Amino acid sequence: MFTQIYLLILLLLSINAIEGSEFTINEATIQEIRTAFKQNKLTSKVLVELYIQEIRKLNPIYRAVIEVNPDALHQAQKADEERKANDPKSRSGLHGIPILVKDNIATKDKLNTTAGSYALLKSVVPRDAGVVKKLRESGAIILGKASLSEWAFFRSSTAPSGWNARTKQAINPYVATHDPCGSSTGSAIAVATSMVTVSLGTETDGSILCPSCANSVVGIKPTLGLTSRAGVIPISPRQDTVGPICRTVTDAVYVLDAIVGYDKNDEVETRKASKYIPHGGYLKHLKSGGLKGKRLGIVRDYPNFGFGNDTEILNKFKKHFMILRQSGATLIDNLEVTNYNDIIPMFLGEYIALFAEFKISLNAYLKELVDSPVRSLADVITFNKKFANVEKLKDYPQDIFLEAEKTNGIGELEKEALRNLTRASKLGFEKLMKENKLDALVTPYSYGSTVLAIGGYPGISVPGGYDKNGAPYGICFGGLKGSEPTLIEIAYGFEQASKLRKPPPIKNQL
Repeated sequence: MFTQIYLLILLLLSINAIEGSEFTINEATIQEIRTAFKQNKLTSKVLVELYIQEIRKLNPIYRAVIEVNPDALHQAQKADEERKANDPKSRSGLHGIPILVKDNIATKDKLNTTAGSYALLKSVVPRDAGVVKKLRESGAIILGKASLSEWAFFRSSTAPSGWNARTKQAINPYVATHDPCGSSTGSAIAVATSMVTVSLGTETDGSILCPSCANSVVGIKPTLGLTSRAGVIPISPRQDTVGPICRTVTDAVYVLDAIVGYDKNDEVETRKASKYIPHGGYLKHLKSGGLKGKRLGIVRDYPNFGFGNDTEILNKFKKHFMILRQSGATLIDNLEVTNYNDIIPMFLGEYIALFAEFKISLNAYLKELVDSPVRSLADVITFNKKFANVEKLKDYPQDIFLEAEKTNGIGELEKEALRNLTRASKLGFEKLMKENKLDALVTPYSYGSTVLAIGGYPGISVPGGYDKNGAPYGICFGGLKGSEPTLIEIAYGFEQASKLRKPPPIKNQL
């Protein structure tokens, strides 16, 4: 009895010590965490413990995390020892910082990599994904796996975003009925609710930009190949990319700096994109006054690309235009997309190409696994049919899978679709940007995601405010390949001038 009382007293003292500390994980930035490390007010081990506590409290509500890494505390302790010994590694911006990675990004550890599907549970990956390897080299702590729309939202056309078999439906922390959007839902929700400081998402078309917009966080969709896709459960090597989802532009840039660069397992694209990485990294582009002299394009006449003619949308973004102008940017308004009606039909080829690319690349990924219950897309389809009537594996039609399985490589139909997508990028976005000498195209929400996706262009989504119901929305800045330094200056300049982001309402966290 005495021992039990003694242990209870120790537990209460430890909790009070944490609660009495000046440091709080709520909305904490990387720089605030690093300062707390430096001042000996915080250790990585305590930080991980705090985040695990928060996940235990909030994840049953929001379902943003699939698994917590059982080795996270060990990694944190190692980081603390490195910092104490003044190891050169401890000077890295992400050293000792916990990060959640989306559950389609491979980790060679005790965590599963399943894309939210039971079909890949207990599968064994051959190695860390390229971006995870870079995170480990930077000293970041892999806290766990973020939930996602199952198979990165490429299984069913009727399943809602944020749903997967393993965690069920993820919930938007601002308005529970508001769509969490895209496939990197868990990565965005976990960051928004301070279950973690920073996270990684993936995008094929909108799955970083859209959940960032919908959950009031910052998302960077990098130029194709700037970050390695090796070890990521694929949809399309032509469109897939990996990027940070964080609460601030600064934190997103810390993560971007850590994960960019050449990877021998994604050799062709990462070698090509490496030329875009600025000497000294991206942090130097977090400039006050970063909007000064920037030329920003605005398209109004084309719905789901620009601002359209919707009065509500235009009124909602008037203040954003004013902030951009007052911060020194020049807005080139009412831009015309030459031959728009000829270009739009070319976009219809996106899914023709994606279906074939998905089957080819997924089969290759599954065959490379050390161990797996499924070895092909056909196996996954069979698995889903077999367990369709099991209650915990609530089934949505796997129509996208079925369409992809019908394909037979890159035939004439797919080649024509690919040619059209290339032409649409050259004659549409690139021509618009170059002829008007734009630094970025500004779009509401994530409306420009398909344009950026098919051309492999980068984009950054920044919180833009909240509607009358409290649901978040964002503003997106997109540019030509390799324009991340300029986009970072623009996004950071807007963020600092607007300060529009707010944490989720407390009532939604109880």
